[in-house]
Amino acid sequence: VGGYYGAKLALAGQQVSFVARGAHLRAIRERGLVVWSPLGDFTVRAQAEADPATIGPVDVVMLAVKTYDNTTAVPMLKPLLGPSTVVLTLQNGVDSVDEVAEAVGQDRVLGGPTYIATALSLPGLIEQTGTHRRIVFGEVFGDRAKVSGRVAALAAVLEAADIQAEAVPDARVPLWQKFIYLAPFAAFTGSARLPIGPLWSDPFIHDQFLMAVDEVARVAQAEGVALGPDWKEQVIHYLNVLPPATRSSLLIDLQMGKRIEVETLLGSVVRRGLAAGVPTPIMAGLYAALKPWAGGART
Repeated sequence: VGGYYGAKLALAGQQVSFVARGAHLRAIRERGLVVWSPLGDFTVRAQAEADPATIGPVDVVMLAVKTYDNTTAVPMLKPLLGPSTVVLTLQNGVDSVDEVAEAVGQDRVLGGPTYIATALSLPGLIEQTGTHRRIVFGEVFGDRAKVSGRVAALAAVLEAADIQAEAVPDARVPLWQKFIYLAPFAAFTGSARLPIGPLWSDPFIHDQFLMAVDEVARVAQAEGVALGPDWKEQVIHYLNVLPPATRSSLLIDLQMGKRIEVETLLGSVVRRGLAAGVPTPIMAGLYAALKPWAGGART
């Protein structure tokens, strides 16, 4: 995700630096970063470093790694900070903004969900499926009465790079609007080891899925997040039109034996529910089923 957006920005003429490692880093340095996309294939040449201190202070940091890598990635933010640097986190779930704020301070943090399907097919090669490349973002802390100047300015830069950017006053709303379906989607597909089609078409599982959505929404409301009047209709519409073969990223990682974002997508719901006094029995049960696989394939 970060590689794709960074490549789009570099293609538009922005000065972009990548923090990468291993074979991916070597490929970017030797051949550039290649993007295959239905919107057109392209290659960009840009600075790529393993140590962010080599890059130094920047205007904007985009954090888009999987959340289970935050113990390594978040400490890497500090060498990139200048007097007015902002950090835009596009990570799954609703925990990332707080984790980043603990490291860099609340005043630097912007957040929001992104809607895109990309994969690192080979070192140095990012493949985009579909044409979605949408980021909905805004302020998370402080004044959220209107879209801030820095959010509007960054949105303009993203739009100029052919990235669908939507600036909002309060980023917590779109973060939770995505989370209320993403967490159950990951929980049900991961636990069943099945794509969404056979789950959403089964009347019993369909109802249980929507009850899990309600659990997450009640946690959001307990935390003071206004989801909007038609949030549930939006969730149902999205799942109705989702291709039946669609798998959550958690299921994809699980089937590949990789680490999974179970703590971010399920554990967070359970912990926040306990703190707010909101029962989450369905999400808690699925969390218990997936928690042993947090670290990847078990032997």
